Amino acid sequence: MGEQTSVKFPQEVLDEYAALGVDLHALFSAGHLGTRMGVQILEASADRVVATMPVEGNTQPYGLLHGGASAVLAETLGSVGSMLHGGSGRIAVGVDLNCTHHRGVRSGLVTGVATPVHRGRSTATYEIVISDEQDRRVCTARLTCLLREVDEAGQAKTVAEVTEAKERGEA
Repeated sequence: MGEQTSVKFPQEVLDEYAALGVDLHALFSAGHLGTRMGVQILEASADRVVATMPVEGNTQPYGLLHGGASAVLAETLGSVGSMLHGGSGRIAVGVDLNCTHHRGVRSGLVTGVATPVHRGRSTATYEIVISDEQDRRVCTARLTCLLREVDEAGQAKTVAEVTEAKERGEA
């Protein structure tokens, strides 16, 4: 579970990251938490990110899909979309997540679809709709990410570093 080898990326995104020697599938995976929860990213672009997650193993004591599991799925999808929007020179850091839970689910898979609400220079906001296997809405979430510039080593720059670079005419 959690294997990311079948993710469909747009060709221009594959080319951009390949030129940098970056393993795109590892970079845009669901990470350790997503892997433990069985998140499978199926499609990824700045316009749309799709993934599934099993209900089994992600339930609360009453046997229903845990709201926190829906939040993990939502934040994963919105973050991947934000990273793809920001490009290889930025990283996405979640700053606000809101989830509304509409119905309980006891079994099967849920599917999350993230689409952009706003894609700016410094922030990106995605709406994530999570549905059950009967295509009934289980959860609606909204994630806003801050897009931070990275240095040559891939580390996020601080606001002060970005400001100083702009003052020197380097950014």
